Amino acid sequence: MQITSLDSCLHLTILIILLFFCQQKVEGKKDKVLYCSACKAIVDELNYLIGQVDPKKTIQVGTFRLSPDGSLQDKKVPLAKSETYLTELLEKVCGHMDDYSLYVDPETKVKSYKRFAPRGDDKSMLENFHNFQFDNGPENSKILKFACESIVEEYEDDIISLYTQEADHVADKLCSEISDLCKGELSSHAEL
Repeated sequence: MQITSLDSCLHLTILIILLFFCQQKVEGKKDKVLYCSACKAIVDELNYLIGQVDPKKTIQVGTFRLSPDGSLQDKKVPLAKSETYLTELLEKVCGHMDDYSLYVDPETKVKSYKRFAPRGDDKSMLENFHNFQFDNGPENSKILKFACESIVEEYEDDIISLYTQEADHVADKLCSEISDLCKGELSSHAEL
């Protein structure tokens, strides 16, 4: 009787270990379309918001220590490219995910989350409005917002660094090279 009990205990232990590893694998997998789209949406929103700032506005940055000659060691940088301003934008960028929904390309049937809400006087988005899927209603924006918040939390320093260094092709660098969220996709600036 003890042998049977020992065998059962061993089988149960093996089963628990297998379940643990299976659960780890399932939880670790991210929806590629969702996270790649969220990453691109972050860059799109940041580019738009930065573009709205007067390029002449500057902010003082640096240390406020005296140099040997008695002057302050500080410098002025454009407000839109300052860490302070970018941090502010990152705190609210995911709130814009309500303006995105699942989009199905009519020719290729490729799915991605895209902005459907026009900005200001821009009406160009309205012509492809029928290719958006609003089936899940607020659920779509909730999952996109969650993905956005996850990306911002994990890559905040990288995002700020890319913008303060005035990097070209931020979406490609952040979403493909740094985060690997859009791995295998054609870059947005590559020729087809």
